[in-house]
Amino acid sequence: MKVLIIAIAQLLGTSLWFSANSAAPDLMSAWQLTPSDIGWLTNAVQFGFIVGTLMLAFSGLADRFHASHIFVVGALAGASFNVLFAWASDGLAIAIIFRFFVGLSLACIYPMGMKLIVGWAPQRTGAALALLVAMLTLGTALPHGLKALGASFNWQWIVSTSSLLAVVAALLIALLGDGPHAFSGKPLSNKRLAILGIFRLPRFRAAALGYFGHMWELYAFWTIIPLLVSETLLGAQSTSATISSISFFIIAAGAVGCIIGGCASNKVGSQAVALTTLGISGLSIVTFVVFAEQLGSYALSALLLIWGASVIADSPQFSALSAKSCPADQVGGALAIQNAIGFSVTIVSIALITRLFESIQLDAVWLLLPGPLLGIIGYLWSLRHGNVRLGRTRHT
Repeated sequence: MKVLIIAIAQLLGTSLWFSANSAAPDLMSAWQLTPSDIGWLTNAVQFGFIVGTLMLAFSGLADRFHASHIFVVGALAGASFNVLFAWASDGLAIAIIFRFFVGLSLACIYPMGMKLIVGWAPQRTGAALALLVAMLTLGTALPHGLKALGASFNWQWIVSTSSLLAVVAALLIALLGDGPHAFSGKPLSNKRLAILGIFRLPRFRAAALGYFGHMWELYAFWTIIPLLVSETLLGAQSTSATISSISFFIIAAGAVGCIIGGCASNKVGSQAVALTTLGISGLSIVTFVVFAEQLGSYALSALLLIWGASVIADSPQFSALSAKSCPADQVGGALAIQNAIGFSVTIVSIALITRLFESIQLDAVWLLLPGPLLGIIGYLWSLRHGNVRLGRTRHT
């Protein structure tokens, strides 16, 4: 029950993440924006998230203070900046500033949500984190769903709904608090970069490299989903609401993937699930680019749903592997620094693919393929280089 409450709070809190993307068609019309400009709005959130996670990791705050307290502050701050984005923005420049602070606030939600899970369910990390990331995925899809349901409403009201949900998330975590296995109170280190030493651990390094490859693909894919739908058979004669509905289901399929992956991790281990799903998403990239224009609407929908399900299912398993491979008093900082580097990767991939999409459309998707390939190679290389036997790694 405690894990479910954290997961629901994660769902509501992370609805802030892509609230601007759900309004992309309206923003492009009102402010004369291009797909590349929408990419900058997304990257503003990513950059804010990176700055926030680096601050948490290098200051030691992630392990010094209660995760629940940091989560509540982040959710309330994010809700406030999201409302300002909706009602106080009159163009791209000021919107980017507000979206940056939304990202800064999200740094207190996502990694702290993972730390809360470890504090409440340390023996079921893989499955519990799978549920948490499933809710993050639904939170990402939620703005598209809200847009589809409220197609007749102004985009400002749709975006503001995410802020209301984030306030509810803050309330849930404030009432729940930290788990009995949570660790906090670690003195601030005099060596501000000491947390980087965590990468000397072969298992953590392997999980982090797999995670970085996964991140190259994930947020760039989520960013361009409405564009992919619009440029294929699925977008023919579709309204803005229909495109939002299709985008919602493609992203939301990731929640199903996370749950299935979490259940599978109880049987075959997090390592097997992470590498398998990363491979499936890589195959989906190749299949989409080669066959997208030849597939019928049903086959194309099935492909995008499989891609949407697999592209995120590896994330909680890599995070579980990372959490289990580092000391208990460094879990918060380790997850924060992993998130910071991973989201730094997304800034590059989002900027490149949105720019490429303007000139080569669907062929831009090839840019995502190095993520799964290098993620798998990096994971296996790190274990071998660290003389760690590749085998079943179970995190239940």
